[in-house]
Formats: sequence, C-alpha cells, structure tokens
Amino acid sequence: MVPQDRSSASSLDRFLRLFADVRPGEGITAVLLALNIFLLLTAYYVLKPVREALILGQGSAELKSYMSAGMVVVLAVVVPLYGRLAARVTRRRLINVVTAIFAVCLVAFYALVQLDVQIGMVYFIWIGVFNMMIVAQFWGFANDLYTKDEGERLFAIVGFGASLGAVLGAVVAGWLIAPIGLDQLLLVGAGLLVAQAALTNYVDTRETARTGVQSPDSPSPSGEVEKEKKASKGAFGMVFATPYLLLLGLMLMCLNWVNTTGEYILGSVIEDVAREAVAAGTADGLTVEEYIGRFYSQFFSVVNVVGLLIQLFLVSRIIKYFGVRFGVMALPCIAMGAYNVLAFFPVLAAVRWAKTAENATDYSLNNTVRNMLFLPCTREQKYSAKQAIDSFFVRIGDVLSAALVFVGTTYLALGGSGFAVVNIVIVAVWLVLAFIIGREYKQLTTDGVAPGPTLIGGAK
Repeated sequence: MVPQDRSSASSLDRFLRLFADVRPGEGITAVLLALNIFLLLTAYYVLKPVREALILGQGSAELKSYMSAGMVVVLAVVVPLYGRLAARVTRRRLINVVTAIFAVCLVAFYALVQLDVQIGMVYFIWIGVFNMMIVAQFWGFANDLYTKDEGERLFAIVGFGASLGAVLGAVVAGWLIAPIGLDQLLLVGAGLLVAQAALTNYVDTRETARTGVQSPDSPSPSGEVEKEKKASKGAFGMVFATPYLLLLGLMLMCLNWVNTTGEYILGSVIEDVAREAVAAGTADGLTVEEYIGRFYSQFFSVVNVVGLLIQLFLVSRIIKYFGVRFGVMALPCIAMGAYNVLAFFPVLAAVRWAKTAENATDYSLNNTVRNMLFLPCTREQKYSAKQAIDSFFVRIGDVLSAALVFVGTTYLALGGSGFAVVNIVIVAVWLVLAFIIGREYKQLTTDGVAPGPTLIGGAK
C-alpha cells in the first residue's frame, strides 16, 4: 500500500491509535463495524442466559451436551442452503434475509412460551445455529471490506465491539431477568437484530459510495460468478480439498470440543449447587432456572469484562509485536494450564475461574486471530468455506464432547477431574494444529497467494 500522510488523520483516527495502528480515514469504518458486531453480541448475550436456564431447568447438563448432535444435523442442511443463497444475491440482501429469519424465529419462540410450550431443546439448537451463522456472516462481511494488511491492523478495534457487546448483553440480561422474566429477553434480542441489520445496510451503502465499487451480485467479482456458485454448492468440498482450510476446521473442532466439555463440567457443578440452594431455601426466592440464569449472567459478565480489557489493551499489541503465529497459540496454552488445575480441583470456584481465563481469551485474542486467518483466502472461501468451518466444524466439536460426556458418565463414571484429564489430551493435539496453521499463515501472507488444494508445507 502507498504510505499515507498521518497529519491528515481525524481526531477519531488519532484517538483509535491508542489501541491499534489506524491510518487516516480508517477510523470511521472500523468504528461502524465495531458497533455492528457490538449489537450482534449484545443480542446473543441477552439470549444466552435464556438458553442456559431453559436447557438446564427443563433438562440437565447431560442433555445440554447431547443436543449438540442436533445442531450438526441442522447445520448439515442449513450451510449448503446458505452457500446457495450467498451465490445468488448481493451481500446486503444476504445479510438482510438471514437476519430477518432469525428475528422472526425469536418472536415465534416468545409466542410459544406464552402458550406454555416447552421450547428448551429446540431453542438450544436454534441459538447454537444462530450464534455460529450470524457471527460468521458478519466476519465474512468484514473480511470482504478489508485487505489483509487492513484486517491485521484494524480487526482488534472491530473485535473490541464484540467484547463490549458481550459485556453489555450479559449485564442487561442480569438486570432484566428479575423484573421482566426470561420470556421478554427474546423480544429484546429480536429488536437488537433489527437495529444491527439497519446498521449493516448503512455501512454497505457508505463503503459503496466511498470506494465507488458496487456491492457485487455475489460474493465473487463479476467475472467469477459461476465459479462462486459452484463453490457455494460445495462449501464442505472446498474445505476438504484445501489443506489450509481443513487444518482450520480441525483446529476449531478441537477448540470447541475442549470448550464444550469444560462447559459441561461447569454446568454440572452449578446445576447441583442450584438445586441444593433451592432445597435449602438459600436461593433468595429464585427457582432453579432463575438461580442458574443469574449465575450465568454474572459469570458471563466477568468473562466478558476480562475479555474486553484483553481486547482493548493487548490484542493489537500482541499481533503487532509477536504476530498471528503467536496469537493462534495463546489460547491452547492457557487451556492446558486451566485443565491441569481442574484435574486436581474440580470445585465450583476453580471451575469458574479456569473457564473465565479460557473463555475471556477465546472471546478476545483468539476470536480476532481466528478471523485474521481468513484474510489471505479468496472471496468464496471467506463466505462459503468460512461458514462451513465456523458453524459445522465447530459444532462437530460439540458432538464429540457430547459423545465424551455420554461415555464418561454412562460407562466410565468420570467426574470433573476425569473430564479435565481428557481435555488435556485434546489440547495437546490442538497445540500441534495451531503451530502448523501459524506457520502456513505466515507463508501465505509472505507469498501473497490464496490457499489452494496443494498448498501445505511450501509446495503448490
């Protein structure tokens, strides 16, 4: 890129330089994208305690783990459909249609709850699909707007919006559960999605006017429309045919396998604590579901505040001085330490703080880095393949965790310590994958080529 005169930077650009390497004229778009993901994550964290309360209150921690298999089945159908839609409409229409579907679903869930319909299992599957697809869609949009250089410098600011939204969403949920109840949070989430869609339309219009480039009819340049349509129909095939993408999928699968098993450990502990507190009359008049919902809103608040501080003060500096290769290794190293602690001390306080360290790093540094890993990819890979990796492969990790929970509780009588030991083994594999991916990313960005079917270990 041609060096820009920093004296022409706006006040906003200069302020944002406290946190990232922002160049003249880049601040407004970065802030708008940060606000966009802020609204998405606020909505998700308003809705997430409802998920925990319904699935643990109407079911159990074991059922929570097993339901992940349902998500994989749904995603196996939805991801190819998403790819076909992405190939046929503009990015703006794609985002509007998908967001509208999710918002309407929330209104429908609210109506069902008013009719006393038990929606715990369906809602759990739905929000798992929602979280994966809507966030992956946003990052595909951000990758479409930014070059590799811009993304590495500015994704830290965009990621700050995600961290701040997660903090606010958890806090808002905690404030609202007692006065309005769980049901109304569904409508709050729907309203936030509508606001986010409106902002996305504005950003798309603004960028089109600023760059003079029209939003394409598909996620590919006009000369590659047919190629994109074929790729979108084979999103999974694209991943399996490209070693770099497959490694990304396997790494995220291991990440979620570890994380979900850790969530099971936490969920089983807090479920027991909640039932004991209600039975003993020490739950402040709350039901089991409300006690669990309050705990998770407080837990998410702490996790997200820590993640926010990491995102604000550390992420851009880690990427700038140590690079993406270091960033992709950070979370598995922290997870290794956390589960070594839980192997010896599987009590609520230890589980809570181990998961706080793991989740806070995941939601900040790791979230930013994992999206940077798609910067050298082609446009079709950023949309179709990314959707497959960020949703299907991640949920496969959930299924493996569910299988582990089933075997561990049914046949092996594993407790918290036992599951922590298994996680340590999986983290070791995750570390190896992270190391290889970091090496390949450096090679791709140095060579200036997109990952292809034979690009691994230096040969093309």
